[in-house]
Amino acid sequence: MQKALKKLQDLDLRGKRVFVRVDFNVPLKAEGKHWVVTDSKRIEGALETIRHIIANDGKCILASHLGRPKGKKDAKFSLEPVGAKLSELLGKDVILTDDCIGDGAKSLSLRMRSGDVLLLENLRFHEGEESNSADFVAKLLELTDVYVNDAFGTMHRAHASTVGLPKLVADRGAGFLVQKEVKYLTALKENPERPLALVMGGSKVSDKMGILEQFLPKVDKVFVGGAMAYAFLKAKGHEIGKSLCDDKQEQLAARIVKAAEARHIRLVLPVDHVVASSIQDVPGKKITAGVDIPKELLGVDIGPQTIELFQRELSGVKTIFWNGPMGVFEEPAFAGGTFALARAIAASSGLKLAGGGDSAAAISQSGTEAQFDFVSTGGGATLEFLEGHEFAGLKVLEFRKSGEA
Repeated sequence: MQKALKKLQDLDLRGKRVFVRVDFNVPLKAEGKHWVVTDSKRIEGALETIRHIIANDGKCILASHLGRPKGKKDAKFSLEPVGAKLSELLGKDVILTDDCIGDGAKSLSLRMRSGDVLLLENLRFHEGEESNSADFVAKLLELTDVYVNDAFGTMHRAHASTVGLPKLVADRGAGFLVQKEVKYLTALKENPERPLALVMGGSKVSDKMGILEQFLPKVDKVFVGGAMAYAFLKAKGHEIGKSLCDDKQEQLAARIVKAAEARHIRLVLPVDHVVASSIQDVPGKKITAGVDIPKELLGVDIGPQTIELFQRELSGVKTIFWNGPMGVFEEPAFAGGTFALARAIAASSGLKLAGGGDSAAAISQSGTEAQFDFVSTGGGATLEFLEGHEFAGLKVLEFRKSGEA
């Protein structure tokens, strides 16, 4: 069971330098000589925490990673475009430091006034971030009076900014985004209202085995789409054509089929498919007449009969968790099933939760975000949390017994 977390709203922020670990690892694209943010959802997710610090006269110092610069300064991984987008969203100046540690950053932090916002340059420009080196932690500590973590997607990693630093800061707590993640995902994991349905998509059964096995004792229905559905169909003796499915995925799917049958869990699989000769063959796409896929074709999306089946089977479900697209989502011509699923879940009267980048994108693009109760921004961390893994970055924010660090 998740222990109680110290919370941002319980901390005294007035006049303090508040070091906030955020997840601004957002997609960028080049426009001329500049890089721009193409999806600002992760930045928007931190705004409530940032505005609370500003409103309570704190000095907000934001720290994030971006990409994989491998411990070296790399201009294409600079947080400069993130700072520009954040400034636009906040409607106030955001100062970006040249480096996340050192005399320059320290001097800027000491000159801050209450309500100011400082963005530190990419934490991963230093190897000490990922190795959690004591020297790097000490330099981050020079910028910190109060510590807040609002980056759920990084809390499973024992890095300097997620574990090393907060261990040394007495006044520490969880930001509003982390609080929401923990609230909804803990309730889903420990005490979901039933009937409970998992809707799983994506490419590999192996990626979802942990969550499937964790939830089998308490789930009532499991819906499977996307490339991983072909492993289940093959395990049940159906022809899947050229759809990718190796022996390992088929074996794992067969294990889940057997476990679901033993527990009388309804396993809902596709009954028709959108198919093509390749994922580049958009003009040649067609719909199968049934479950089996012709040998010369591969599945690229769920078909219309499957969408109707999923809609019917979702009726009356009290809690739904969705992770993973229903097809080759990157190609708009093959994204229809994923969008239709987003709308079908949105129309449900139950508690609607989702996690994963593609699912979040589909929800946003389908215009159904307001109808979901919660869309996790945690990516892979969301699944790890639901699988029952301990998060070092959460543990360090828990209330301690007397004498504990």
